Amino acid sequence: MSDEPAPPSRASGRRSVRPSALPRDLMAEGAAAGAWTAHVVTLLPEAFPGPLGLSLTGRALAEGVWALDVTDLRAFGEGRHRAVDDTPAGGGAGMVLRADVGARALDHALGRARGDVPRLLLSPRGRRFGQAMAADLAARDGVLLFCGRFEGVDERLIEHYGLAEVSLGDFVLTGGEIAAQALIDATVRLMPRVLGNQRSAEEESFSSGLLEYPHYTRPADWRGRRIPEVLLSGHHARIAAWRQAEAERLTKERRPDLWRARLAQQGRPEEDREL
Repeated sequence: MSDEPAPPSRASGRRSVRPSALPRDLMAEGAAAGAWTAHVVTLLPEAFPGPLGLSLTGRALAEGVWALDVTDLRAFGEGRHRAVDDTPAGGGAGMVLRADVGARALDHALGRARGDVPRLLLSPRGRRFGQAMAADLAARDGVLLFCGRFEGVDERLIEHYGLAEVSLGDFVLTGGEIAAQALIDATVRLMPRVLGNQRSAEEESFSSGLLEYPHYTRPADWRGRRIPEVLLSGHHARIAAWRQAEAERLTKERRPDLWRARLAQQGRPEEDREL
């Protein structure tokens, strides 16, 4: 029998706006007053909470540690069919999300936001998302995420609302929803009461500028592969030294960019030659 908590219902901790002539607001049932809130503007509101409603983030959502506020972009579309996009000025492939439609949705979402809430657009041309950004967002009052789709978003919308573009990496998704979920998960798990052991967040990859050291557990001998003896020694200083050495080795081998940044931070750029 699993110790995993039962997943909360789709409505747990979630506020949603559905398509209608006058979009309606549903306040989060489980969210505590002043809870960190992810405000998401999307064409696919049914994608949320998705995996965010499961496991540790789902339990924290149900308990009101954080809240999810979803605004359906389609509800603010133009005409009977609630169109949200149009052909690109100057010609070209694809469709572009309209500034006027996006503005109405953003005004609605911003009207519900409280406190220090950065405005982000999920976009492949944005600044690379990383652990440092997740930690910064976790320290704020929430975040507003505009999920891009189609060929792009009208640049005037980005400029007017000061949307900071953020990317998960050098690849293109069909929309920003998956990227938004990844960003929220990486951020929420850094909050107190979400992880069972807060040291997990402090010791994992990227938190110290290094990749994480290897992990082992029982059985001690599995298919002829043994757990390193140092980890079974009970000598805490030796274990800590081994883990540090392994973290450095893995970072040098797999992420030389991180290793160089670490050396530069420590004033040891000359050691780059070792790579």
